[in-house]
Amino acid sequence: MPRKILVTSALPYANGAIHLGHLVEYIQTDIWVRFQKMRGNECWYVCADDTHGTPIMLRAEKEGLTPEALIERVQREHTRDFAGFHVGFDNYYTTHSPETRACANEIYRRLQAAGLIETRTIEQYYDPLKEMFLPDRFIKGECPKCAAPDQYGDNCEQCGSAYTANELRNPYSAVSGARPELRQSEHYFFRLSDARCQAFLRRWTQGEGRLQSEAANKLQEWLGPPGENHLTDWDISRDAPYFGFEIPDAPGKYFYVWLDAPIGYMGAFRNLCARSGIDFDEYWRADSTTELYHFIGKDILYFHALFWPAELEHAGYRTPSKVFAHGFLTVDGAKMSKSRGTFITAESYLAQGLDPEWLRYYYAAKLSASMEDIDLNLDDFIARVNADLVGKLVNLASRSAGFISQRFAGQLCTCDESLRALQAIGERQAAIAEHYEAREFGKAVREIMALADLANQYVDSVKPWEMAKQPGRESELQQACSNTLNLFRRLIILLKPVLPALAAKVESFFNVAPFTWNDVHSVLAAGHAIRPYRHLMTRVDKKQIAALVEANRESLTAIAPATTPAAPQKHAEQQEKAAAVAVAQAAVATANGSAHLTLDEFMRVDLRIAQIREARQVEGADKLVQLLLDLGPLGTRQVFAGIKTAYDPARLVGRLTVVVANLAPRKMRFGLSEGMILAASDPDGTTPGIFLLAPDAGAQPGMRVK
Repeated sequence: MPRKILVTSALPYANGAIHLGHLVEYIQTDIWVRFQKMRGNECWYVCADDTHGTPIMLRAEKEGLTPEALIERVQREHTRDFAGFHVGFDNYYTTHSPETRACANEIYRRLQAAGLIETRTIEQYYDPLKEMFLPDRFIKGECPKCAAPDQYGDNCEQCGSAYTANELRNPYSAVSGARPELRQSEHYFFRLSDARCQAFLRRWTQGEGRLQSEAANKLQEWLGPPGENHLTDWDISRDAPYFGFEIPDAPGKYFYVWLDAPIGYMGAFRNLCARSGIDFDEYWRADSTTELYHFIGKDILYFHALFWPAELEHAGYRTPSKVFAHGFLTVDGAKMSKSRGTFITAESYLAQGLDPEWLRYYYAAKLSASMEDIDLNLDDFIARVNADLVGKLVNLASRSAGFISQRFAGQLCTCDESLRALQAIGERQAAIAEHYEAREFGKAVREIMALADLANQYVDSVKPWEMAKQPGRESELQQACSNTLNLFRRLIILLKPVLPALAAKVESFFNVAPFTWNDVHSVLAAGHAIRPYRHLMTRVDKKQIAALVEANRESLTAIAPATTPAAPQKHAEQQEKAAAVAVAQAAVATANGSAHLTLDEFMRVDLRIAQIREARQVEGADKLVQLLLDLGPLGTRQVFAGIKTAYDPARLVGRLTVVVANLAPRKMRFGLSEGMILAASDPDGTTPGIFLLAPDAGAQPGMRVK
């Protein structure tokens, strides 16, 4: 009987673009789902944008939008990017939905009825400048366990420890930079420390192979040895202002985003069920015989393998069959970097004209069932795609299809099923299926490419290009090409979960119905007519990769003046030197941990609020954006800024920023630059990027920053 399977990927947060690191997970999940569907299983793949929380609220406020308008726009962008890489969701939805709200309220009420929700007054960090309580992720400081700096207020990215924000050392607000104050507030807690939850999680995390061994071991560290209770109650509420779902019967209190985010899986599936006639309860009731799989990054294992199953179990729902965690992506052996051009967005990859299936194949060749990180080595990427996909695979068709079309009216002859290469494909199909099922995609790809080597050995042995030159060998030529095309067809069937777009082209070329997994055991009959061959895939050009890296590179390299400033600019030059001295002294003081900068020195730097009236790209410049700034009573200024790789000029118009107003004007090749806008970056490159400074709402153009 076909299996009934529900599959999810982690919900991407609606506060940023999809990048190549994200795509590891979605491509991994999509390959597994496509394989299940090829096998004839009823497999549903749902996902959604994770849309709640303080970051969404603050970003919407910064852009002058409502949170609803922001998340609607981001969802369109995410949907576009996923479609571009052939990620085939059955439903891509949003957590800001009536379905997710209803499920969240129901789970909350059931936990409340079970005595697992309680309220208590806590001390929570409050930002006195922003006048709001701070979520854990908006408080940063030193990890209380390993002392790593700049860690979030809920868990450490260095040592993996979980803790409360109150335990951080030297905390600061990630919103305003202010030192937060502890204030009292009533909060709602899920009693994860309850003996029922503890006992359940000890059973669940160790049973039935639900987790990879390394994940299960990590969870045992969090749970602690038998007889010890290491889990603490989970704060599931946040105070207004907050963008999310208000807790029933608790005005001004909202569900913490990590409570309703995984419930978003249920909401997205319920929405699909209503549209497609699927029985929601069959998949989610406690005694369900269906399968439920979550694909996630290892950084959110804590939420998916402790909080989430405990919620489901004690609210009377089924728990996940398995949780599959994967590692992170590095590029050329290092963390993705904007300064190096390796923090690559999905949109940029596609905009540069690169084939998305190149990346799908490369990831598949690297992926395993473990939690190990994978590396995108760009030179290896070029070599592997060109050698495997074009050199070994597509060339099988291109070397034989032309002869069939031109000499035999597009008709195949009987295939020789005794060929060793053809038999080997059928013999290895079961093992390859096991690799796909176990998420050992790298092993599957290696098997398939070894079979492609056998197919190419056959072609090299019969040499159809030489037969074509020899009169009287037409029937041999037709059979050699028919054999080769049947070999090619079988290999494409095995790779269809990885390369769905290429498979669709091949199905059209062969003039057949969409391939199923069992089609591997058949051949095309004599007389079957193929369509004219069109090139299926191009090689990667190294120049394309160089252009991709350059398009994603961000730099704050100063632009040298094109000419020496004229005499009338002498006073402005003096002001510029004074400002530079003040900035340099401030940097030295900061580095030395002292405060040698005087107020008079600081006041020499005339910092002003400016509104961007116009923004346009500069023709002939790779990094410059031409800005027209409104400084209120100081009038307008033209400024050239090296931010083109970080910001779309159209989206800058209307934004407020900070400008150094007393720098000397500089003549440049593109015009006169009359100031400098301020941006932040990490000079060490550990936190790559360019981030424009922006004042809080209420600031007006021309206001002095002091």
